[in-house]
Amino acid sequence: MKEVLPVAARALGLIIQPTEVRNADDFDRAFAALNKERPDGLYVTGGRLMSDNQKRIVGFASKRRLPAVYPYTEAVEAGGLMYYGADLAESYRRVANYVDKILKGVKPADLPVEQPTKFEFVVNLKAAKQISLTIPPNVLARADRVIK
Repeated sequence: MKEVLPVAARALGLIIQPTEVRNADDFDRAFAALNKERPDGLYVTGGRLMSDNQKRIVGFASKRRLPAVYPYTEAVEAGGLMYYGADLAESYRRVANYVDKILKGVKPADLPVEQPTKFEFVVNLKAAKQISLTIPPNVLARADRVIK
């Protein structure tokens, strides 16, 4: 992420200001820094720490009227603005296929490494309204799921 995201951002003319959070106590410092910097948007990375604090992050973004993209659909269902990433249900189905093959005797080392091939885009219109953001119709048309 630290290597790929800056390259993509530059190509789009965006400026990234990373804010590192290593434990739950770092959120207050990170939120204070975000309040001071006043970014145009927030990209939340994945991981256990972020998942465990998703209500806190969603609440901060909503209160500050900050558009945010989350690493899990659950954050969007909890009031976050949007998610774009691998379709986890499809990924779990692929894992089940691998488990089946392994239980039938295939050596794990003989199975190819796979990357997600199906992605999901979820938009929460209630969250958009709450931060006074209008999602263009062509963006909504691309969403796999829209939370109203």
